[in-house]
Amino acid sequence: MKQIKYIVLLIMGSIATSCSSDFLEPVPSSGITSGAYFTNADEVETALISIYDALQGVNSNDLDDNHAIMYEFYLTEMRSDNTRTKSQEGEAAQFEFYNVQATNGIVANYYSSFFNVIFRANIVLENLDVINDASTATAFEAEAKFNRAYAYFNLVRLFGDIPLIDKVITPLDTETQFTRVATSSIYDLIVSDLTTAVAGLDNTYKTRASKAAAQAMLAKVYLTLGNYVLAQGLCEDVMSSGFSLQSNFNDIFYNERNSEIIFAIGYEASLSADSQNFSAEWMNGVGRTSGVNYVTTDVINALTDFGGDRTQYSYRIDPSQTTQNQVTKYLPNGESGGADGKTFVADATLAGNDWIVLRYADVLLMHVEAILAGGTDTSSSTAIASFQAIRDRAGITTPVTNITKDDLLLERRVELAFENHRFFDLLRFDRAESVLSEFSTTNSLGYSSSDLLLPIPQREINLSKGLMSQNPGY
Repeated sequence: MKQIKYIVLLIMGSIATSCSSDFLEPVPSSGITSGAYFTNADEVETALISIYDALQGVNSNDLDDNHAIMYEFYLTEMRSDNTRTKSQEGEAAQFEFYNVQATNGIVANYYSSFFNVIFRANIVLENLDVINDASTATAFEAEAKFNRAYAYFNLVRLFGDIPLIDKVITPLDTETQFTRVATSSIYDLIVSDLTTAVAGLDNTYKTRASKAAAQAMLAKVYLTLGNYVLAQGLCEDVMSSGFSLQSNFNDIFYNERNSEIIFAIGYEASLSADSQNFSAEWMNGVGRTSGVNYVTTDVINALTDFGGDRTQYSYRIDPSQTTQNQVTKYLPNGESGGADGKTFVADATLAGNDWIVLRYADVLLMHVEAILAGGTDTSSSTAIASFQAIRDRAGITTPVTNITKDDLLLERRVELAFENHRFFDLLRFDRAESVLSEFSTTNSLGYSSSDLLLPIPQREINLSKGLMSQNPGY
């Protein structure tokens, strides 16, 4: 987890800050030393902002750099029935064929990147006592804990039992760093952190933690844990907080930080320190790869039959290879007036598209899920109102009188396609085994039940010197 490197960076005061317009952009102090680590609220806020820098990831082609959210589509969409590679080559193809190796560098990068987020959050939490203003300290604690919970929520769903690191540790504390604890303990920390975040945040930001973001994420955690009553209440809290659906589906992604966005990872175009290249990698022959996250026939069929107006904004035929289909929710830098209205310009590898983590449509569909409460169907008027709002925006105005669990899963698929929700939805709805088995058989892939968890990176196993065990099947 490269903790020595980041301790040194903090001591030197060289943590990078994000250029998002939502950030206060405090300037790191060059006078921080090991003897005077953090001395005031401004310096702690610098460390707080660095958490978002870690979530952004480093825009480079170097696998040794932490890429964080930029690599998430490999571990989620490409392990579902939504996307695949174009060339079926290299480490990327391991995800679509369900033959991920413990030595896979993308997996290792994601694991270390999100533990780095946790590490940075712990640094903030450890230094709150230098802040004189109690309300500032409360807000910083809430923000750091939101980000720690977010990182842990992703990691525990992808890897299962993982180390629980809730304080700053030294590189020699190998027992804490490499001891895997039960998922229930990880979820206890996530719930505690998000509860603190809900209490301590407001809705000032969209590219920093907010109260609504904490409420929405905690609702999803409760849905994962089967606590439907609390999940419903949290969704309804968000629904009364002023968010609204965009009338045009395309505007969600190209009119950034709009009324539908609850929490997004902010990027700025043409700035090497604050841009992203993942959307370029989804194109043909642009960036580091030659086309990844390409759209499967399976999801095209779902969008054709059930997507309504969303279909035209979700994917397109590859202009250079008409047998291939590309995601269009994140074309680099958005629209430029090309023939298709979505042609990227300038350097596609320095894209400024924000990555949307939570949006209002997701909350409305979670609201339905909470009311369904694990059952097979519901005719609740409250659930139908939330469900119908999503379909109305998509131009599907046929009245709904009953919603089944499979209806809801399908609606989530076509609404949130290519936004890294599908794999987690299949897990939460207890449909992963049946859906992925059938998809694998149809497409001659190699899925087995052990593929629902990723391998713990082999380098972590090796560094642990026997402390860490590997997930079954690897």
